[in-house]
Amino acid sequence: MEKTTPIVDSKLRHIVKVPQCIYDVSGITINGRRIKSLIFSTDVAIISNCNADAVIAVYPFTPTMQITNAIIEVAQKPVFAGVGGGTTAGPRVNKIALDAELHGASAVVLNAPTKTKFVQELASIIDIPIVLTVVSTDEPLEERMLHSGASIINVSGGKKTVEIIKALREIDKDFPIIATGGPSDETIREVIKAGANAVTYTPPTNGEIFKEMMERYRIQCSHHDD
Repeated sequence: MEKTTPIVDSKLRHIVKVPQCIYDVSGITINGRRIKSLIFSTDVAIISNCNADAVIAVYPFTPTMQITNAIIEVAQKPVFAGVGGGTTAGPRVNKIALDAELHGASAVVLNAPTKTKFVQELASIIDIPIVLTVVSTDEPLEERMLHSGASIINVSGGKKTVEIIKALREIDKDFPIIATGGPSDETIREVIKAGANAVTYTPPTNGEIFKEMMERYRIQCSHHDD
């Protein structure tokens, strides 16, 4: 008999849903929990109202525990916390990463410029997985993937994301890879086909969601006027 999954939705909550095609990936199991989809956001309202398996909280500011703690508190799911590695480097990153672990982060994410030696040092300090971001095939991919101490590679190469994944898969066919899914189902399927194990989804902004909601309200109000 074919099995179906019952669906129960709240009447009040608006849930941001990741594209269904993301669930074609194999997933990455971290401490017994399989993760296929990650939402790329630091907006706590979106994070607490989405169906992604995990949160990847990377942002273009100096990482602080105030931000990380706020995200962990509302997420109710694994949080991959950005801890720097580019502009923010050295002992400060080690401290931020250890604090993130002790406050409940499931993994830490290092920016692409992070030197291999530093990743190795951090791996000796924290117990949770280190996710190392790769943005170009010009990087020493074998070193970054197999000898840096990172547990997972995060590919964020824009239009070259698929190319980078394929290059990494030529080095190791089984190493865990997260990849940015891009703007459409088609681009998500491309990174899955290239060999990504989990996919990051960039949701609409709070403003975009609110704009759509206000449009519906205006239509409802105009009908009442009739």
